[in-house]
Amino acid sequence: YNKWKAIESMEAGYVCIFSAGTGSPYFTTDTGSSLRGIEIEADVMLKGTRVDGIYTADPEKDPTATKFTDITYDEIYTRGLKVMDLTATTMCKENNLPIYVFNMDIFGNLKKVMEGEEIGTLVHN
Repeated sequence: YNKWKAIESMEAGYVCIFSAGTGSPYFTTDTGSSLRGIEIEADVMLKGTRVDGIYTADPEKDPTATKFTDITYDEIYTRGLKVMDLTATTMCKENNLPIYVFNMDIFGNLKKVMEGEEIGTLVHN
């Protein structure tokens, strides 16, 4: 990975997708993604996961859980929601990097998100 090559590629019209971790101990894949997003001054961090957004509780365990279309970082902290690890979440909050959480397991969802379709949850300040 080269930060400047990534920025140069984006300025040339390419889309950069970062996956995996940093290779550094104590950094989760979420923390690595947050770090890369902040480094390149991304507009948003996309978090593809196995649920279609952020809920009041784990929707796989609680059938009464309701989905947020958007939520603030402070609400995540107050409600004790587990969106990402605390370090990754705080890095995004402190650097004003929104996160869009969506279900990556459904074919076509990444394209829908890239086209602006609202299928997940937006996390913001």
